[in-house]
Amino acid sequence: MTQHPDGDYRPSRRDVLRPVEYVGGAAIAAVFVAVIVLFGTRDWNLTLIAAGGVFIVVLVVLALLAMAVKPNASEKAELDDDGTPPPPSHG
Repeated sequence: MTQHPDGDYRPSRRDVLRPVEYVGGAAIAAVFVAVIVLFGTRDWNLTLIAAGGVFIVVLVVLALLAMAVKPNASEKAELDDDGTPPPPSHG
């Protein structure tokens, strides 16, 4: 995240595009399954149902795995930082 002169935080390009990566991965898996099912059965209804099911399942699994990842030190510091200066140390 970058800080603008007016104090607002703006997410980085990587943070903004992260959901696109998840949807893109799920779409690739769905297209792969759709091609396999279509060549195997020649039934469009079954192909669309399988592709939709795989898309949803892969998207949910990717989102759950993303939530399970423990943030590294820089992400943890960024999450803990609320913009206030640290208290003075006595010593």
